[in-house]
Amino acid sequence: MEILKAAMAGTLESSDAQVTVEPGNQDIELSIESSVINQFGRQIRTAVLETLDRLGVTAAKVTVVDKGALDCTLKARVECAVYRANGITENFPWGGDIR
Repeated sequence: MEILKAAMAGTLESSDAQVTVEPGNQDIELSIESSVINQFGRQIRTAVLETLDRLGVTAAKVTVVDKGALDCTLKARVECAVYRANGITENFPWGGDIR
């Protein structure tokens, strides 16, 4: 899936994450800011990249500002941001693409 425009999902509240996706060049450029980066940085990165892969996103600039979100929250925020970036507003395949 191609990222057509910049979009964001999530908040900066505790236990949430704010994910921004923007059109990219040829690959995934991922930036993560997290209060728990030392403990869970690898897991955050894996959750985001796996979600993008399952959605078929191959080129994007992705920024994650994590405030202690669980994996399921990170996946939902990435999925929502990608759908918003592509103007998908109806008939969401929620959870169908993400496992």
